Amino acid sequence: MSNIYIAGIAMTVFGRHNERSLDDLAREAFQGALKDAHCSAADLDIAFYAGMTNGPLQGQLSIPGQVVFSKIGIEGIPIYNVENACASGSSAFNLAVQSLKAGTASIALALGAEKMNIPDKLKALSLFEAGWDVSCAEENYQTLVKMGEGVVPPAGSESDKPYSKFMAIYAALCRQHMKTYGTTQRQIAAVSAKNHTHSVHNPYSQFRKAFSIDEILAAPPITYPLTLPMCAPLSDGAAAAILCTEEGLARIGADRSRCIKVAASVIRSFSHRRLDQPELNVGHLAANLAYDLAGLGPQDMHVAEVHDASAMGEIIQVENLGLVPFGQGGPAAERGEFTLGGRIPVNTSGGLESKGHPLGATGIGQLYELVTQLRGEAGARQVHGARHAIQENGGGLQGIEEAAVAIHILSK
Repeated sequence: MSNIYIAGIAMTVFGRHNERSLDDLAREAFQGALKDAHCSAADLDIAFYAGMTNGPLQGQLSIPGQVVFSKIGIEGIPIYNVENACASGSSAFNLAVQSLKAGTASIALALGAEKMNIPDKLKALSLFEAGWDVSCAEENYQTLVKMGEGVVPPAGSESDKPYSKFMAIYAALCRQHMKTYGTTQRQIAAVSAKNHTHSVHNPYSQFRKAFSIDEILAAPPITYPLTLPMCAPLSDGAAAAILCTEEGLARIGADRSRCIKVAASVIRSFSHRRLDQPELNVGHLAANLAYDLAGLGPQDMHVAEVHDASAMGEIIQVENLGLVPFGQGGPAAERGEFTLGGRIPVNTSGGLESKGHPLGATGIGQLYELVTQLRGEAGARQVHGARHAIQENGGGLQGIEEAAVAIHILSK
């Protein structure tokens, strides 16, 4: 099979873009990716659009990709709309890879864009609660929050402001990990402090302010053990990637020195498992498959971007990726193993907690960071000598885990 390469990739600043439209954000990311790949819209053979907010927040319930793309200069070619909750962007990227491997195209676009900041904040937050089986939402909620039973929250550790029910679920995952492995709130805060510190050096990050561990712990609570800086914000933004086969690279005359190989692209869905079976976690199984496809292992990775909608997500996912044994994510974070200069830097972008989380754009934004690292263009957040990188991006909830997980391994 032909190798697949990222020839061009770009993103907007993630954040609150109250004066900008969804189309405008998508256009910026698209034009940036074209410029990076040194190609034009006319070179594209196929395009995949990822977004969740077009329908519920903007009223564009159908054909969002065709509508957005028509405004930014794409028409005539096959266009597919992709929704896979928070893993939508990574899923669009995976489908672009599959289309190239199938030989039906030689140049493909994957683009994700969201406009989440609207006057009705509760309406925007409700999007997260669509990421499970809505026919039994309360049953889902009760099942998931029970995971946290046995850890009693301290007084004053619950916010009196509205937040997504998913934050209570993330908190339950924290508590389950705490009682199973001895993970501490301070270790979770260490992840958050590390990511906020990384974000200072990322010009595309929604927040660029460093916090100490003690400042994270003293911040306004969400629900124990989570505080505000430990959780991803509502974000607007877009990201786009142009992928090519060898033939596609030759067509556009790409600069091969800046093209990054997609060594593995995996999507896996949940399965019913027990809490005492972490080795069957969907993220762990997907990561193992990706390592097999790439002919690499956890020990070969130099940098990682993982889905930290809350800081606990990073601890869970570094364990799923095999970067540390199960139960050791918290202590490793506290020791600084995932910090720039540490054993395996994680979320050098600042992660979702700092960089932001515009759902459909999130996964491609993670890939932008890893491409930047492998090209050696990350500036003050550069991981020196990085040659292999891994991304994990999850979406929705089914059973006791993510409904969908994407894993990508990139190689220089």
